[in-house]
Amino acid sequence: MGQALITDFYELAMAGIYLRRGMTGTATFSLYVRELPPNRGFVVAAGLEDCLDYLERFRFVPEDLAWLSAHGFTPDVVEAMAGIRFTGEVHAVPEGRIVLAGEPVLEVTAPLPEAQLVESFLLNRITVHTVLATKAARCRLAAGEIDLIDFSLRRTHGTDAGLAVARDSAIAGFSGTSNVEAARVLGLRAAGTMAHSFIQSFPSEADAFRAFVSGMPGPYTFLVDTYDTVTGVRVAAEVIHELGLEEGIAVRIDSGDLASLATAARDVLDGAGLPHVRIFVSGGLDEYGLEDLRKAGAPVDAAGVGTKVGVSADAPYLDTVYKLVQLGSEPIAKLSEGKESLPGPKQVWRREGAADLLARREEPGPSGAEPLLQAVLRDGRRTAPPTSIVAARARLAADLAWIPMEARRIRQPHAPAALVSDELQALGRRTVASARARANGDSR
Repeated sequence: MGQALITDFYELAMAGIYLRRGMTGTATFSLYVRELPPNRGFVVAAGLEDCLDYLERFRFVPEDLAWLSAHGFTPDVVEAMAGIRFTGEVHAVPEGRIVLAGEPVLEVTAPLPEAQLVESFLLNRITVHTVLATKAARCRLAAGEIDLIDFSLRRTHGTDAGLAVARDSAIAGFSGTSNVEAARVLGLRAAGTMAHSFIQSFPSEADAFRAFVSGMPGPYTFLVDTYDTVTGVRVAAEVIHELGLEEGIAVRIDSGDLASLATAARDVLDGAGLPHVRIFVSGGLDEYGLEDLRKAGAPVDAAGVGTKVGVSADAPYLDTVYKLVQLGSEPIAKLSEGKESLPGPKQVWRREGAADLLARREEPGPSGAEPLLQAVLRDGRRTAPPTSIVAARARLAADLAWIPMEARRIRQPHAPAALVSDELQALGRRTVASARARANGDSR
């Protein structure tokens, strides 16, 4: 199956016109987040690997071409589409790095029809992964020392999204996922407990706990809130002693006031001589609930986060855009009110203890600064093997140490802004003046 038709119809229409008119010169498009949501102080770049896989395989298969023919595309356009492959280059921010509003996440330079056709897919993958990775990173910040497990699969918007959450939460530092296929494909730790229906299927909680241990490899987590949480913890303690369970044992609380119930559970377990038994909580948690648990001093060792993280409930989308910034050698800028864009290919320079600098790609960066965008695709092929989750996680950890504390706040964060270089500002002024002159009919 091809993926070329995973696009918006107008991309096909525009590309068809370009092909018929021979408009195949080189174009550069910049993909960036125009404005951050008010409850985000940063976003985490993710989704690049999906984009590179797509670009390397990009083509119209016979079924795609048949659909185009059946929907009014002329034979010459269909024939031209049949020969299209992505032959351009991509400069991008590696996965796991923090980016700010206005900073390119990736830039595509390719023949105009090719660069136009891939817009929708690139926006989709960068947006969904960046949304999810950012939400997960904020949970990881809020949780402190609490281990986090991805529990999102049953609530994500499709199973593909469930796989995305598992990957992006692993980049953010989650220690496992309940999504078994994601664990298999991505090399993650599969983790889980039991459902209330399991407890209800046995004559007693104790019978359910014994059956679970007899039928499953460890570690074991006993769900204790089916009937009465404190009583359930006491029953779990009795079974743990009865079976001589020592390592990797936990009780899970999935409802009620998690902070107070965790405290009560800790008291029961310690009183039973089981200080090694961990307390696992779940139930509607995201960064806000995790921060509340941590600030309350709740004795929570691990947490499962699902629904609110899997759909990024408080910020489910980003204002991502894909804008033409150069056509041939001519810089291009959009002048629409509130949607203005800066012209030309760009670079973002990051320095310790200083604001990011957004600059023209070819201009040198400040002393000691690091360029964020790297050449990741040339002539339609990757410049390096796919990045690993471990590498992306390390990048994120380093950038979280760089970004100001006020941007890391869970509630009412303040997002820093990149500075714009003098050269890029000057290019912007010249490009705007030229565009306005054209709009007024002055072709000089």
